[in-house]
Amino acid sequence: MTRDTRRHWDVIVVGAGFAGSLVAHRLGGHGHRVLVLEAGHDVPDAATTAAAYLAAGGGTPTSPYPRSADALSPDVDDLTGRPDGGSTATGHLRQHGPLPYASGYLRANGGTGLLWTGLTPRMHPEDFRTADLGHGRNWPIGYQDLEPYYRQAEHELGVAADADQQRTAVGLPIPADYAFPMRAIPATHLDRTLGRALDGRTVRDPAADEDARLEVSTTPHARNGRPTRPEHPAGPLCRGAASCVPACPSGAKYTPLRTQARWAPGVRLRTDAVVSRVLVDGTGRATGVEYHADGDTHRAHADLVVLAAHAIENARLLLLSGLANRSDQVGRNLMDHPALLTWGLLPGPTGPYRGPGSTSGLEAFRFGRARARRAPFRIEIGNWGWSWAGRPPQVETAALLRTGVRGKDLRDRLGDRLGRQFSLQFELEQPADPANRVTLDHSRPDRLGLPRPALHYDLSEYVRQGMASARAVSDQLFALLGAEDHTHYEAGPGWPGRLEHDGRPYGYRGAGHGGGTHIMGDSSATSVVDQWQRCWDHPNLYAVGCGSMPSLGTSNPSLTMAALALRSADRAHHDLTVLRGPAVLHGPAVLHGPAVLTAPRPSVPPPAVPSAVSPPVPSAGLFAGPSAGPSTVPAPSPTSPREPS
Repeated sequence: MTRDTRRHWDVIVVGAGFAGSLVAHRLGGHGHRVLVLEAGHDVPDAATTAAAYLAAGGGTPTSPYPRSADALSPDVDDLTGRPDGGSTATGHLRQHGPLPYASGYLRANGGTGLLWTGLTPRMHPEDFRTADLGHGRNWPIGYQDLEPYYRQAEHELGVAADADQQRTAVGLPIPADYAFPMRAIPATHLDRTLGRALDGRTVRDPAADEDARLEVSTTPHARNGRPTRPEHPAGPLCRGAASCVPACPSGAKYTPLRTQARWAPGVRLRTDAVVSRVLVDGTGRATGVEYHADGDTHRAHADLVVLAAHAIENARLLLLSGLANRSDQVGRNLMDHPALLTWGLLPGPTGPYRGPGSTSGLEAFRFGRARARRAPFRIEIGNWGWSWAGRPPQVETAALLRTGVRGKDLRDRLGDRLGRQFSLQFELEQPADPANRVTLDHSRPDRLGLPRPALHYDLSEYVRQGMASARAVSDQLFALLGAEDHTHYEAGPGWPGRLEHDGRPYGYRGAGHGGGTHIMGDSSATSVVDQWQRCWDHPNLYAVGCGSMPSLGTSNPSLTMAALALRSADRAHHDLTVLRGPAVLHGPAVLHGPAVLTAPRPSVPPPAVPSAVSPPVPSAGLFAGPSAGPSTVPAPSPTSPREPS
């Protein structure tokens, strides 16, 4: 049975993760009535989740969160390497490609933003013009168009960083008077050890014709540090727990639940509501969505629909609905950051297994002339020993026990070996490629009868050349550090992402940075959404998130996704204002071009809240910084869609 609620909302947002929570917050703050539909369950607070995770002895990143049988999530243990070097995939995603898409995501209230690392570097200005460098696509906007929204997102997320260091080490054109809300998270003992050995030294990138100068610099974090200004309230501080993936026990790390706690009264959340179709009328305008909840099919109606359900699930929903695909790009251009790991032992203690997973890195390989010949990469310094390489402390302990080591000898040898561990994580850019794509697997429906996502994924020669350069750089870094290299990509269960390039083996992990599946562009013939993340084919349907990004660069994409979401929310507010008739707009004049929503609509009283729809649940005081509304940041100047910024 299909139940029509007959309630009319201003906006329906599909997905309560990063982008969806921010869009709902911004639009609710403008007085719009917003219904947020989340496919997964509600979740316990961070402290409860972290305690459960530790009590269970660890597990995959998604393991401590309640899982919905109607909204399955892919997990990292869905992939298994084979002795021949290939891989086998089970679980939610069907994999058809030469190589596995190695990232998971979480369908729950808060989404993958519950279990992320918290790293928030900005993209480099070069990252918006990758096609000019011979690979991938250009954005229809530039860094300067997004810069005011970067600042808004950094205040919303409570980012801790050193602005001077971001200018000098990364080359970001951050305004001279700008300060991040929080002071940078302190460097770890490992960071300082590597800094003393590497700062000012040089290494040779085989793809470059010059040496790269090294500098260990701190990484921006959406994690409470010390406020830089009195008006930035301090929340619970980072206490250095090493469980921030999957949950920060102190609540210092930002999650979307923090934003949800400040939603306006006109925003309503319904969890366990699996959207299966976007509804459109005869003119192509979205009228609402169809969703499954409580054993029935429901319909909800709105003036504007925003899809914010992750790159893969957004593409799946558009394909299920048969929408926005005039360009044949829905689901195409699937990207991630394939992460090449190297690991070893330093001559002295490193102090591993404390603090966030990474607090510093090396930025010199993110940009420059070598980018034309190989994929750029950012180097994260890993604080958690060999864990991500598949050799956590319990594995090391078991290996020694198998050799008969016991007692004091066991303690001494473990203390020495574990205490000197370190790892480097090379996150490589993967350019947009239409052959890497999401389609629907009709042969294997989920419990609701909906086709599951099917993926075709591979890494281009450009990315493989980046891996070769990264490994060459790693070899030189290990030599400068006097480190004993233990890197080994053994074919078998532990390395589903294993490949060979020019006779040398490599292994990669998925970074959890899926993007590109409803790609942004300046033409309806070659892209799915415009610069506002609004579907070309449906003027009141937005698809927001990393799926819109034409390139990922080398930075973790969450901050850029947040900035784009706030920018799109401002455009959506403009669209809704035009729809209702003449009005005086306040805030920055960031909206250019003709309005597409022109039919006025009379004011409708707020809908009664259905019994199954609950107000947002406060997130136990996790607020880290004030919301920077539209009036707090100057507007970007108008630019032509094709003009470099």
